[in-house]
Amino acid sequence: MDRIVVLHGALDPGDRPDELDTLVQVHEVAAVLAGLGLRTEILGIGLDLSALRALARDPPALVFYLVEALEGRAGLQHLPAGVLEVLGIPFTGAPAAALALTTDKLAAKRLMRRAGLPTPDWCEDPERADPDRLWIVKAVDEDASLGLDAEAVVPGDAVKKRMAAMRAAWGGRWFAEAFVEGREFNVPLLEGPDGVEVMPIGEIDFSEYPRDRPAIVDYDAKWRPGSITWETTPRIFAPRPADGDLRARLARLALEAWDLFALRGYARIDIRLDREGRPWILEVNANPCLSADAGFVAALEEAGLDQRCAIERILSAALRTAPAARTTRGVAR
Repeated sequence: MDRIVVLHGALDPGDRPDELDTLVQVHEVAAVLAGLGLRTEILGIGLDLSALRALARDPPALVFYLVEALEGRAGLQHLPAGVLEVLGIPFTGAPAAALALTTDKLAAKRLMRRAGLPTPDWCEDPERADPDRLWIVKAVDEDASLGLDAEAVVPGDAVKKRMAAMRAAWGGRWFAEAFVEGREFNVPLLEGPDGVEVMPIGEIDFSEYPRDRPAIVDYDAKWRPGSITWETTPRIFAPRPADGDLRARLARLALEAWDLFALRGYARIDIRLDREGRPWILEVNANPCLSADAGFVAALEEAGLDQRCAIERILSAALRTAPAARTTRGVAR
C-alpha cells in the first residue's frame, strides 16, 4: 500500500506553545492515519525545500499538509504547497494560492471587500487611523493570535506607537483593524461527499471576561492554560433565545468565503457581531488545528463526529481533486 506523508514545518519550536501544538497535531494525525491501516511517515521541513525533491522521486499517495509556518513564519506556509502542486503530488487542505491569500490578512480583506463580504475597516498607515475609533493592531501574516494581549486594542492616536512596539518585538508587517465590540463566532467548515458542510458554530463566551480589558481571544486565551483569558473564554454551541436566524446568516457568510477563496477540505471562518448585530468577517483560517482538544474537533463532536472522521473526510476531499494517477494507489477512500 502506498504511503501517506504527514508534512509539517515545526522543526525547532523552542518554547512557543503555538508551535509545540503543531507537533501534537502532527503525531495525532499520524496515529489516526496508521489506525486506518495506512503506511505513514512524518516529514518536517524548513526553508530548505529540497526534501520535496525526494518526494518527487518516490511520490507518496498523498501528503497530509500540516505546514502552519516555516521556521516560525506563518506567512511562508504556502511555499511547500506550491512546490507540491508543481510536482503533481496531491495534498490535503487548501491549494497554495488559498493558503497565501488567507494568511495575508490584508490581501484577504481586500478580496473580501471587493466581493462584497463584510470585513472591518483597516489601515496600514498609522497616521490614517481615526483617533475617534478603537483599533486592534495585528500581524499581517501571522496567526495563533501572535502579539495579541491586553494592550492590543488602542485608540487611533496610539496605533503608531503600538505598531512600532510590535515590529520591534516580533518583526514583520503590522496593521490596524477597526475593533468590533461584540460577540465572536467560529464557523467550522468540513468537506463531505456532497460538498462542504457547516459544522456546529461555536461562540466565545466573554460573560466572565475581565472588564478592565478588551474582550478578545488573545495569545494567552489560546495557548496558556490557567491564564485569566484562558479561563474566561469558553466556547459554547447553544444559540441564545433571541438569536433567530443568526447562525444561518453566519453559515451563509462562511460558505461565501469558502467559495471566494477556493478552499478545500476544511476551514474555519471567524466572525464578530457589532453592537447593532451586523456580522463582520475577521479572518479566514484555511488550515485550522486538528488536535483532539482544538475547537475544530470540539465542533465536530457537537455534530456527533470525531477527529478520525474529520481526517477521513479531509483525505477523501484531497483524493477527489488529485490527478488520476494518484487516486488509483490503494489509499482508503
